[in-house]
Amino acid sequence: MEDKMKRMRELVELLNRARRAYEQEDKEIMSNYEYDRLYDELQGLEQELNTTLASSPTVQVGYEVLSELPKERHERPMLSLDKTKDVERLKEFLGDQKAMISWKLDGLTIVLTYRNGEMEKAVTRGNGEVGEVITGNARMFKNLPLRIPYTGELVLRGEAVIGYKDFERINEEIGDADAKYKNPRNLCSGSVRQLNNEITAKRNVRFYAFTLVRAENVDFHNSRSVQMDWLAGQGFDVVEHHPVTRDTIEEEVKWFADHISGNDVPSDGLVLVYDDIAYGESLGTTAKFPRDSFAFKWADEIRETTLLEIEWSPSRTGLINPVAVFEPVELEGTTVSRASVHNISIMEELELGVGDRIQVYKANMIIPQIAENLTRSGVKDIPEVCPVCGGATRIAMENETKTLYCTNPRCQAKHVKAFALFASRDAMNIEGLSEATLEKFIMHGFVKKFTDIFHLDRYADEIQSLDGFGEKSYQNLQESIRNARVTTLPRLVYSLGIPNIGIANARMICQALGNDPKRIEEATEEELNEISGVGDVIAKTFVEYFADEENRETFESLLKEVEIPEEEEPEGGKNLEGLTFVITGSLEHYSNRSELKGEIEKRGGKVTGSVTSKTDYLINNDVNSTSSKNRKARELDIPIISEEDFMKMME
Repeated sequence: MEDKMKRMRELVELLNRARRAYEQEDKEIMSNYEYDRLYDELQGLEQELNTTLASSPTVQVGYEVLSELPKERHERPMLSLDKTKDVERLKEFLGDQKAMISWKLDGLTIVLTYRNGEMEKAVTRGNGEVGEVITGNARMFKNLPLRIPYTGELVLRGEAVIGYKDFERINEEIGDADAKYKNPRNLCSGSVRQLNNEITAKRNVRFYAFTLVRAENVDFHNSRSVQMDWLAGQGFDVVEHHPVTRDTIEEEVKWFADHISGNDVPSDGLVLVYDDIAYGESLGTTAKFPRDSFAFKWADEIRETTLLEIEWSPSRTGLINPVAVFEPVELEGTTVSRASVHNISIMEELELGVGDRIQVYKANMIIPQIAENLTRSGVKDIPEVCPVCGGATRIAMENETKTLYCTNPRCQAKHVKAFALFASRDAMNIEGLSEATLEKFIMHGFVKKFTDIFHLDRYADEIQSLDGFGEKSYQNLQESIRNARVTTLPRLVYSLGIPNIGIANARMICQALGNDPKRIEEATEEELNEISGVGDVIAKTFVEYFADEENRETFESLLKEVEIPEEEEPEGGKNLEGLTFVITGSLEHYSNRSELKGEIEKRGGKVTGSVTSKTDYLINNDVNSTSSKNRKARELDIPIISEEDFMKMME
């Protein structure tokens, strides 16, 4: 059962990855035949286990927009937990009882109700007495089962969370979230309580069950641990939990403390609950707390240090975040020298000035924060110009919070994606320059324009001292930059990020203009319109790009940095001219679809994404596949050929 559930989750992830690659990136990571085979396997498992995950490709959950979230009173009040930072207090609580210890997840508590095997309702904790009904949003949680094998009434509680990695990634994608959400918990709360559940769907919210409230006619042998195992068998992800006694509690607390730094799911402590359900319920509650469970919060390790500077870090949203840089201290086993201050309001609240004596700690043992400013010399020297581009800054008031913005629309920090496209595989193909790395380089002033990427050796020492970089990764990056200096004109043109100019259009235009950089710069709309496949829109944006003096200078300066060997005429010449191909399935002789596509275009052919009456050949090594593209090709009487057939055609 456990193996089948694990396989079902693997299939959901694999099929969703394949669908994303095909629909969003125009590439296939598996053949249609393989996709259909795995899809059928997933459907079979879902029917056998009577379980369907919300993220399964076999279900399409419609989006909904509400005017407001309805309220609902909980069947019984949801009390907070009594808490301590002292392990001895946990020993007292345990006495001679066995218990279950687990992460205290830092997200939004949700109560779920299932009837007849279907999720019927999801309600937030709210104030403990009244919560908000978020059923439509809960259906968007990535790992939540919408259908389960159990058909009685099931009520359970768990935590909706957004992991640290998703928090960092999503925070940049949602506009001004930098100003609103300072940690994964706030982002999760905002995501779960959306009126439009399409937004929830995009934010990778996950659900971890931590308490079973009610399940009729199931014998749990009076054990909380058995309940958790049963929930896992129903398809829920359950919070990580271990059995514990008075004799093992210190060892278990240490285990969790040692593992929190590697845990992507936010946690602000631990929860201890008696394993004996009847015993725990017999104890009842106080006015504020249940008596069967206890929360443990780690005592914050606080260090005193001196603030050396406030570093202002621009983001792609235009927001410029203050970062406190202080004399390094040891915290929770690592050396820490920086902490985000988030905005000017927090700086003013702390009266933060260079030279102040400050106390720092790690929130949830992970995120460095300033606890207190002991000397409070006051805020000064808020920059009037952006540290990246030199453009004017302005202080804005949003949600009663003072924030600093760069007003320059051309600021490099706002155009990280343009630099990422420049370094991407189909452009200059520079490995090791992810968006995150480029963002660091831009913030530190290493990269202000495209050509700076070819001269990163000026900052060798500084780069090697950055987090995540060392001598080996720096050398690998330099080797990749050296390789990128030998390129093709279509790659270079595509790397500029001209609107509507993909790599295929760049190849067509360059070939039509004789691979001559001068003709590229001086091309007219009329000239471009004569090229097959280039319409008015593409011609207009291309000409407008090179009409801008700054853009021309960028192109000309890049030409001085790279070497473009003369392209040899392929054997057989333009023997595919006028032919249109569609490529599908896995490849054996070419490393990827992009390489095969380049070969076709070099010989005058054209590659499209879907089979139509204008398609001349469908290339698929699985010629007898029953995939949708193969079926369409047969309907239209279009030849289906293998790679080997194609290679013979080229000869």
